[in-house]
Formats: sequence, C-alpha cells, structure tokens
Amino acid sequence: MTRPPHLPIDDSALRPLIDRIGAAHVKARLEIETHHDHQLFGQGRLFFNLENWLTAPPIVRTVLKLTGLYGCARREADRVLVRENIVASPRLPAAFDGFTVLHISDLHVDISENALRHLISFVGDLHYDICVLTGDYRGKTYGPYQRATEGVGELRAKLRAPVYGVFGNHDSIRMTPALEAMGIRMMFNECETISRDDAHIYLAGVDDPHFYLADDIPKVASQIPKDAFSILLSHTPETYAEAAAHDFDLMLSGHTHGGQLCLPGGYAIKLEAVLPRHMGNGTWRHEGMAGYTSVGVGTSLLPVRLNCPPEVTLHRLKRIG
Repeated sequence: MTRPPHLPIDDSALRPLIDRIGAAHVKARLEIETHHDHQLFGQGRLFFNLENWLTAPPIVRTVLKLTGLYGCARREADRVLVRENIVASPRLPAAFDGFTVLHISDLHVDISENALRHLISFVGDLHYDICVLTGDYRGKTYGPYQRATEGVGELRAKLRAPVYGVFGNHDSIRMTPALEAMGIRMMFNECETISRDDAHIYLAGVDDPHFYLADDIPKVASQIPKDAFSILLSHTPETYAEAAAHDFDLMLSGHTHGGQLCLPGGYAIKLEAVLPRHMGNGTWRHEGMAGYTSVGVGTSLLPVRLNCPPEVTLHRLKRIG
C-alpha cells in the first residue's frame, strides 16, 4: 500500500497479524478505515462510492415499492442457489483431477440475515475439498462488525476445513483475530501450498483491491513456482489483467453482486466496479486465465435482489491434455 502509516497500533489482538504481514500494511489499512469510513468521493477505484451514500437505501426501497417489486425483491434475496463450474487446465496435476472448491462471497451478514440462515441450512450437505471466502462479511462499509463475525462463526461451524478467506471493501482488518480464531486462514497478499499425494497446487489471496487498494499481486505471484497451477482469491475481479499477466490459472472474486438489481435476463444496471461488463457475473476468461465472479450470498444497501439470485459455487478442477 502506498499511503504512509501514521496511526499507532495499540491493540494487542493485532500483534500476531503485525508480526506476520508487517506493521506498515496494518497501519495503512487502519488509517484508511479511520479517515475514510464515510467518504463518498475519491478513495479507491471509483470516484463515487455509492455504498457510503446514506440516502441510497431509502431511495432504492421507495422505487421498488412504487413499482410493486419490493416483495419479490425481498423474497429473491433470501434464497441461495448452488451453482457448479468446471475449470479445465492442462497444468492441473493429475492428483487434483476432480478437486472441488466451495466459493462463498459477499455475506453482508448484518443486512442479509435470511440469506445466511438459508445457506447455513444446507451448506453442510455440500461436498468439496476446500472452502474459500472472497470478502465483504459486514453489511456496511464502516461501524460495528461484531454481528458480522458472529454470523461468519455460525456459518463456519457448518463448513469443513480447510477454509481460506480474504477481505473486501466492507471489512475491517480488526476482524482478523476473530475470524482466524474460528479456523479461517485469512490471507493478506500471502500464498498457501495445497498438497495431494506428491503433487501441489497454490492458493494465493490478496487484501482488498477495490477501496483499500491493498493488494500486491506481484508479491503473491513470486511465491509460486513457474508453471505450477495457481488460484488467486481477490475480493474484486478488477485486477484481472494484472492477475493474468502474473500467470494465475484461476481467479475467484465477488464484489459486484452481479448487479443485484438487474433487468430481465440478468442484465446489470450497475456493477460498482471498473471492469468489462461480462466479467461482472459468472465465468469469464482473460488471456490464459479463467475467472469467476460470484454474485454473492448477501446484498448491499438493502436485502433485495431482482433477476440475480444469490449463490454459492462449487468449482470442480479438471485436468485436460
């Protein structure tokens, strides 16, 4: 991160994280959290941050009610679907053929309680090898986060280990101790080796690239052997070009909610991200890299969705060639 750190860190709970990723990263993120919680303009990749506009939720609610769509939008937001995606690659070791990644994104716990309850009701029956969480656990972009961590804890109790996660633009770095205490390996520009028999693949995770601009793709890429199969977790897919340039095979993201309120056919009105529209929902490719942008479990502003139901995704890896 380029912003110089100025804030002292007096929270002993963050000491293990400081020792692991460095004081500069933690201090810089805390500084942005402190001074830009309510900022509408200028911070991050977008000039205008709609999620920090306090007038947005009542406007959206009023429009949906006037059009008679509010009840339908509320019901759609509560029913989480399970999608499947096949990722084929000649670089995948034979031992990992069929390896399955459960991808959960954008829980927004304190806004989307009903969606969380529905997910908890069935997620224990899914079959997968690892679970990844791609950020945005809190509902708002600022303020209390205890309900968010509690909700993640309820979900974590139903998930099988190992579970890996990254932070999004709604998350405070102060949530890290609680999430890691429940067995979620939070990744801050870090990489993990996943082994099966004598074969390995690599899972990398970057800190939020959207609002905090805290990602460091070159750093994580440098930890991965050349020609090894690698997966990148990034809250937003906006860094797709840099990820592809650093030879990642698969990028898993969220953030966009698929537009959340879409026209018939799932056409997003607004994605809140700087990227090609076709990358805002589901599968896509850029150069040699496969990508998937989850529409997420939860919602922003209000618990409403139209033509864009919430989801979790099972990514099954397949060796070809």
